[in-house]
Amino acid sequence: MKIKDTLIAVIAVTLLGLLGYVWFSPAGTGAAPDLELTKLDGKSLNIQSLKGKPVLVTFWATSCTGCIKEIPHLVELHDKFADKGLTIIGITMAYDPPNHVTELVKRRQLPYTIAMDIDSSASRAFGNIKLTPTSFLIAPNGQIVLKKIGDLDIPSLTARIEAMLASKQAAL
Repeated sequence: MKIKDTLIAVIAVTLLGLLGYVWFSPAGTGAAPDLELTKLDGKSLNIQSLKGKPVLVTFWATSCTGCIKEIPHLVELHDKFADKGLTIIGITMAYDPPNHVTELVKRRQLPYTIAMDIDSSASRAFGNIKLTPTSFLIAPNGQIVLKKIGDLDIPSLTARIEAMLASKQAAL
């Protein structure tokens, strides 16, 4: 009887571990969605129009302490790589009041693109995002090469972006 209980426990732990790995996996998830975003200034931006350069998309909210903590790192990445081809897009969650977003963007002087996801279409297109921050690194070929729920590993992300930009430059 003990062997059967142990076997069931091992199988249950294995399945839970596998489910956790799939849920929180940092691996990519295929092609970036063909998605039209509305930027904070009201203009449109299609993610597919950014093909050919790396793009970092992060879903965030003004009420998310992890998101607010991440802002200085995103600003640093923008300052370091925007002139070399990196585009950063912060997409607000549908529940975030636009006036809160506008006020925070002005107060923090965010230099990267902010898009509003008023109807949750961006969240759905990226796999029904519910937790913030959730970030995606999209390679120049349009493939999502990183999905991260929670705090970004900035040194690792920086190295990946540098490698993408270097290979893009070498191709020119």
